[in-house]
Amino acid sequence: MKLAIVTAYPPSKVTLNEYAYYLVKHFRQQPEVSEIILMTDSTPNPKDLDFKEQGCPIIVEECWDFNSYKNLFRVNKAVNKHQPDAILFNLQFLKFGDKKIPAALGLMLPYMCRRKGIPTISLLHNILEKVDLGSAGFTNNKLLQYAYNFIGTNLTKFILASDIVAVTISKYVSTLEKKYKAKNIALIPHGSFETPPLPNFNLPEGPKQIMAFGKFGTYKKVEVLIEAVEVIRSRTHENIEIVIAGTDSPNTPGYIEEMMKKYSHVDQLRFTGYVAEEDVPVIFGESAVVVFPYTSTTGSSGVLHQAGSYGKAVALPDLGDLSILVREEGYRGEFFAPEDKYSLADAIEKIILDDAHRIELAQTNYKAACSLPMSTITKMYIDYFKAIQVQKSEGRVIDVNSIKLSPETTDA
Repeated sequence: MKLAIVTAYPPSKVTLNEYAYYLVKHFRQQPEVSEIILMTDSTPNPKDLDFKEQGCPIIVEECWDFNSYKNLFRVNKAVNKHQPDAILFNLQFLKFGDKKIPAALGLMLPYMCRRKGIPTISLLHNILEKVDLGSAGFTNNKLLQYAYNFIGTNLTKFILASDIVAVTISKYVSTLEKKYKAKNIALIPHGSFETPPLPNFNLPEGPKQIMAFGKFGTYKKVEVLIEAVEVIRSRTHENIEIVIAGTDSPNTPGYIEEMMKKYSHVDQLRFTGYVAEEDVPVIFGESAVVVFPYTSTTGSSGVLHQAGSYGKAVALPDLGDLSILVREEGYRGEFFAPEDKYSLADAIEKIILDDAHRIELAQTNYKAACSLPMSTITKMYIDYFKAIQVQKSEGRVIDVNSIKLSPETTDA
């Protein structure tokens, strides 16, 4: 199978690029995949393809750019050039741009590819029906929110024109089936990026590092974390370092610089900037707690799966998608009220002041991460692609419920 994957990819700063790295890494080890066509956004530096594991060849085709009006035509040209046997889209609603027209044109691509007769799966990481548009950084204007939802509903219909739409949370399946009467929705879990050997759950010498990881400024706000640690410092003698690992969200340029100035008086506060893939294990490995300072959620959390992979305790806001994900996939953490620094301080204290509890949470999260490795997730996609090919060859309408997955995926 010659597989095309349409996605942002490191060193891109566009969302979901980290997830794509691990998708590609594990797809190329699947024996059914003979070649991967990586249809990605343009970056000044070469794509990060330095995998230690062997696998099929990868061809990089830089055929789209964030906020470009030409993406629909450029990706279509790349598809015609490479003639893939199957296409996977790694999507969320602002994948191709934060301007309305480029974003909309990009999301029409799954419809276009299916019309070509190519087996097409769209992995949709979020759905607008479950996004707080104000908190997530889209808009606080009620009229514009109505417009976004109207446009989003119609764009969702284009994405639903894929042979299969994969979502990572069960609630999304029921929402799409109920609202759009869709019959082609498959639940494919997010999966864990890496399952390294059993980590050492002891902490390194020195201050306890309280870390947040991601792209900040929209629904991921560092203020509450910094102020919560200041609360802890005022009532304990713990030696704590705050680590903000990551960059601005594309929607909020300058946010991190603003926070550096605002909190320049705070001791032991470190902003790492962009974290390269090879440095991710170090950042997580040195952390005592991984904190999710979110005001809302926009889908499954890659950071939660990373924290689990590295055996880390977590502090999470008690919000819809995260709460569901924790229950469904077996993770554990201390919950706090969103945007409440005292509630977050309490949650962090429960972890860092009780080492046995911290280790128990870390071990539970590591076990949850190991149960759904990315190798299993990519095998599920292969099973679905093969089923699409069979059902199409027989002239049948794609029926997700009739597709039987391999035992190694259903047992995971």
